[in-house]
Amino acid sequence: MTRAFVAGATGYTGREVVAALCEREIETTAHVRPDSKRIEEFRKEFVGLGATVDVSEWQADILSNRLRALAPDYVFALLGTTKKRMAASSADESYDSVDYGLSAMLLRAAMQCEVVPRFVYLSAAGVTAQSRGAYYKARARMEAELVASGAPYVIARPSFITGDRSEPRPGESVGAALADAALGVVSAFGGRRVAQRYRSMTARQLAQGLVRSVLRVSGHGVILEAEDLRRID
Repeated sequence: MTRAFVAGATGYTGREVVAALCEREIETTAHVRPDSKRIEEFRKEFVGLGATVDVSEWQADILSNRLRALAPDYVFALLGTTKKRMAASSADESYDSVDYGLSAMLLRAAMQCEVVPRFVYLSAAGVTAQSRGAYYKARARMEAELVASGAPYVIARPSFITGDRSEPRPGESVGAALADAALGVVSAFGGRRVAQRYRSMTARQLAQGLVRSVLRVSGHGVILEAEDLRRID
C-alpha cells in the first residue's frame, strides 16, 4: 500500500493535503508538533479522516528513526511560519529556522530511509536563486538543497492561497484580490499563461492538484508551477 508522511499537517494547506491523500486511500501519517495546544483536536480530525497521527519531536535522530520505521513512499514538507507567529514567539522561530531549517531536517531524515521516498516541498511562486527577502531566500535555499540532495523530488510553487484560515491574513486576502483583478486584465490582453501562474487558489484546490500531480509524476525531479497544480485532467 502506498504510504505518505505529512509534516506541516496542521497548517491551512496541510490539513487539506491529509484529506486529499486519505480520499485516495493512501496510508497517511499526519505529523503534529508534540507541544501543540490543539493536539487532541487535530488527532480527532485526522483519525476521523483515516490518517494516523505522529507526534515525534523535531530532532534529527528521532525523525530519522521514525521515517525509517514508517518507510513512506512520499514525504510532504508543508512547513512554514508567519510574521505574526514570529512576533509572538519567544523561541527561535523565523523563515530561516522553520521554512528552511525544519524542511531541511526532514529531508536529511528522509535520506536515511532504506528506500529514499519522493520528497514533496511546498515552495512559492516566483522563487528563484536570485530571490530577495527572508521568506523567498529561505525557500530558495531549501529548493537548492533538495535539488542537490539526490532524492527524488517534487517542488510545488503555488501562488496566493485564499480561504478561511484559523489565523486570518487580511493583507494576503487583499493582495490576492488585487492581483487576481490585475491578472484578469493581463489574460484579456494575451497573457493567459502568466495569469494562470499567479492567480490565487484555495487550499483545497492546491491540495487536490498537488496530490494528483505527485501521484502521477515519474521523473526524478519535477517542479510544479501554479498552472500545473490547477489542471483537472
